[in-house]
Amino acid sequence: MQLYFSFIIPVYNRPEEIKELLMSFVKQNYTAPYEIVIIEDGSTQSSQHIIDDFIDQLHILYLKKPNSGPGDSRNYGMRRAQGNYYIILDSDCLLPSNYLAVVSRSLSENFVHCYGGPDAAHDSFTSVQKAINYAMTAVLTTGGIRGNEKALDKFQPRSFNMGISKTAFQDVGGYGHIHPGEDPDLTFRLWQKNYKTKLISKAFVYHKRRINWAKFFNQVNKFGMVRPILNIWHPSTSKLTYWFPTLFCFGFILAFIFFMVGFVQPMCLFVLYFILIFIDSIIKNRSLGIALLSLVAVAIQFFGYGYGFLKSTICLALSNKKPEEVFPELFFNKK
Repeated sequence: MQLYFSFIIPVYNRPEEIKELLMSFVKQNYTAPYEIVIIEDGSTQSSQHIIDDFIDQLHILYLKKPNSGPGDSRNYGMRRAQGNYYIILDSDCLLPSNYLAVVSRSLSENFVHCYGGPDAAHDSFTSVQKAINYAMTAVLTTGGIRGNEKALDKFQPRSFNMGISKTAFQDVGGYGHIHPGEDPDLTFRLWQKNYKTKLISKAFVYHKRRINWAKFFNQVNKFGMVRPILNIWHPSTSKLTYWFPTLFCFGFILAFIFFMVGFVQPMCLFVLYFILIFIDSIIKNRSLGIALLSLVAVAIQFFGYGYGFLKSTICLALSNKKPEEVFPELFFNKK
């Protein structure tokens, strides 16, 4: 099959991010035609003036719609795209110059209807961005689910860097209206239809994640809240490992209590774990400052996710209502 790629990029009030992303498209060394579909998701800050600056260099389809969330906006863009293979990016990503060439070569050698790629921290990122990137990607923190092929048995693509064929998109109906959580939900429905997914480890993007500590806590807290919902929708995908951040938090609290009464051994285990995190981050980031910030990022990630997972599990178990009624803030209305 001759592949014609359509990039699908929702944006909400971030025209400067679109500018940086389009600049990375200009530097692509891929010579075949492709299109870029940008969906303005009810923004009050238009990206029109940015796109006008690139219209002579890139094939861009610019769409505007009322705000309905990233999943529905991606569906909106894919229904209007001309390509037969869609590549979905977040607006806060940058592409290395060989990205599309790597994807094309990998799909030509081993075609799948859905792939995902990892994210990396660009040298220009702030120390906080690099620390958060470490917490989100390290094997010691997430088990490598976001792109470490040695730690994977079955890869779940994420929409900051993901491809899906037009055939598969039409077959499963695209994204649902949960957010976050729309990525694994889509992957699970693809698996149910016997579509294979794979990691293209060299097709990485630079994911900026323009967030502070408070926003990072809110993000991972929502990740924890949606996981029990996904377990209800897709019970065969439920794993005991999803409880790890919650158990980690309880364990830390108990270890602290024991430490206060003179029983230090449990706390030593947690100290050892964070020492390993610190050393691993120094090796990967080559920075003492980023390694220290990585400890903060990992703590926020575990406590935010763990609290969200426990709260959602209890609330859903005690309620006879649908998840949409229990946690309406996790769902967008389709438009």
